[in-house]
Amino acid sequence: MSKKSNSYYLKEAPIRKAIAHLSIPMMIGISATTIYNLINAYFIGLVHDTNMMSTITLGLTITIVFMAIGNLFGVGGGTFITRLLGSGDKEKGKKIAGYSFYMSLIIGLLIGLVSLFFLSPIAHILGADAATLTYTKEYAGVLLGGGFSMILNYGLEQLVRAEGASKESMYGMFVGVATSIVLDALFILVLNLHVIGAGLSMVIANLASTAYYVWFLENKSESLKGFLKHFKISLKDQFEIYKIGIAEVFKSAFMIVTTLLLNHFSVQYGDNVLASFGIALRITQLPEFLTMGLFLGVIPLFAYSFASNNTQRLKEALKELTLWIGGISILFALIVYLFRVPVMQLFTDDSAVIKVGLIVLAAQLVSSVFNGFSGLFTGIFEASGLGAQTGVMSTIQGILYIPIVIILHHFYGLTGLIWSMTLTEGIAFVAGLIMLIPYLLKLNKGKLMENQTELAVAE
Repeated sequence: MSKKSNSYYLKEAPIRKAIAHLSIPMMIGISATTIYNLINAYFIGLVHDTNMMSTITLGLTITIVFMAIGNLFGVGGGTFITRLLGSGDKEKGKKIAGYSFYMSLIIGLLIGLVSLFFLSPIAHILGADAATLTYTKEYAGVLLGGGFSMILNYGLEQLVRAEGASKESMYGMFVGVATSIVLDALFILVLNLHVIGAGLSMVIANLASTAYYVWFLENKSESLKGFLKHFKISLKDQFEIYKIGIAEVFKSAFMIVTTLLLNHFSVQYGDNVLASFGIALRITQLPEFLTMGLFLGVIPLFAYSFASNNTQRLKEALKELTLWIGGISILFALIVYLFRVPVMQLFTDDSAVIKVGLIVLAAQLVSSVFNGFSGLFTGIFEASGLGAQTGVMSTIQGILYIPIVIILHHFYGLTGLIWSMTLTEGIAFVAGLIMLIPYLLKLNKGKLMENQTELAVAE
């Protein structure tokens, strides 16, 4: 049997086959990345220094910043490219890809250069105290200096998926994961570079993935080959990128605020509590990232069906994916919960850390179920070029958390802090469902595309 093209899965493959082709590699790739994050924490845990473990937790904010910028061009540019391919405009797709690549590189280098002059205030903003300040400055310095590699990696991975090349997207993730695991062991345990080594392995791993994605797009891509020759695009096309991408920036910005609030409240209870949050959050990333792989993988299918006015295919994909996300998120949350004690013990033998970590883990597993469906809602809005709905979803998840965590922490202390994210995610799920209802009504009546200005494809 001849190999099917990537466009075949976007355009005409049976829905279950298309979802499997697009999402399974993404699920595997993201899960592998999550496993790397766990291994990264595991290697630091072998040093038996709670302050170092706390530093890794504090550094998550920096990776969120770079992920946000990568998603600005990856999600914004990627969904726009898929809609362009659905409408038959490959040449403009190459221009969008080139612009997204070079802007990611320029912004990443500028941020890295400027931030290196402000390491001490940045470390304090992240939540470092006297015990973790030196480690945090070391770790942050490495991540900030090499941050452009993360931006490029996050952005290019989504440009690769924009044309349905899900397996190649997964291969790039594997390149990064394999590189980082080897370098973690070398830098942290053999060379005793500890948090500096953890940061270096992350930067080099992202560079390895970036190199693979650039090679693929320039040499093997069905639709974007030659993208590096392009940079200039019209203001109208830039708007199409930013109106979706900026919602990702807002979402990540609120995640940063969330993380900073969490860090600052957590340190009031000691580094043991901060370490508990760090370990529990990494564990819950596995079921959460599996569902993320599902809806991120299928966004190109949504966007292609939307742009080509194939409403029946769009409805079938949405229905099927809802079942998949519901089943997987609930099943994996239950499995992780059942084995929560031995899993926590893999990362620490500190009974105080484990005691708090088990409660945090339970709260985060409930959040992961809500988050899976909220991600699906956001994905369908992004794919349809609906910037307002996308922005509302991103904003709700961030803005609501601030008063919720402050109020719950004030009245319920550590317990309120632990469950504040669960409540926020539950509210975001309800809000997303409310916004999705009119979208589904139009879709069922075949009126979703009757106003051609909704296409969000710059002509």
